[in-house]
Amino acid sequence: MKIAFIGLGNMGGGMAANLVKAGHAVNAFDLSEAALDAAKEHGCATFTDAAAACDGVEAVVTMLPNGQIVQSVYEGSVIGRAPEGAILLDCSTIDVATARAVIAAAEGAGYDMVDAPVSGGIAAANGGTLTFMVGGSGEAFERAKPILEGMGKAVIHAGAAGNGQAAKICNNMLLGIHMIGTCEAFAMAQKLGLDPQTFYDISSVSSGQCWSMTSYCPVPGVGPTTPADNGYQGGFAAGLMLKDLRLAMDAAEDVNAAVPLAQRARALYEDYVGAGNAEVDFSGIIRTLK
Repeated sequence: MKIAFIGLGNMGGGMAANLVKAGHAVNAFDLSEAALDAAKEHGCATFTDAAAACDGVEAVVTMLPNGQIVQSVYEGSVIGRAPEGAILLDCSTIDVATARAVIAAAEGAGYDMVDAPVSGGIAAANGGTLTFMVGGSGEAFERAKPILEGMGKAVIHAGAAGNGQAAKICNNMLLGIHMIGTCEAFAMAQKLGLDPQTFYDISSVSSGQCWSMTSYCPVPGVGPTTPADNGYQGGFAAGLMLKDLRLAMDAAEDVNAAVPLAQRARALYEDYVGAGNAEVDFSGIIRTLK
């Protein structure tokens, strides 16, 4: 299949490369020359114009920073430029309202489209082991699924248009809360004289167990290797966690959902990122508790 891939950042670059590995012909676009050079090395055809990348393709995949850019790219470069009948897949993490508006515009122009945000981070993007949460019609999902399977280990239909974004922001809201709780527990245990490894050995098989402890432990030298073992570099940047928490708070306000713990988590990450830690892994927030 011939696919246009727009947005070759930390996540998109690996995703586009995996589409090539899966046997697709990929037209790659990004504003960064370095990103285009890397895509070319991975077998993509590269373009300096997003609309030109969409010529003659059967699918368009986008991985972009925010909803405003997503809407601009689809309105200015994809809808009306990609061939009639192409399937459109937005894998960005954006607000639910914009996702639904863009899909409605695409459908109004005769395209099938899904919102398909991801979970897994840069390593999973490079390794082709992402999880995709997909919103859109059943027909659009079935068309998108084989493309997404070339980039991930799990492709799950979350329901109607925008529900992929809803699933993503609810999941990451929970992750942000869990990570702060995990950090607080380890910091308190250590101040009480409990060795971190011992606490891990106990809590990881007890009722306090959660992914932030057993798969992404914020304490170096405890559990599997995580960004904590690399000075909190790599992994999931705190600035991206803050972005997702802000999206969650906007969505909560739209539907009048009570999210007091998420509000506190956002405030803590606002402070953490504001102190110059936007590029530090989000688990590094444990250092503010010691």
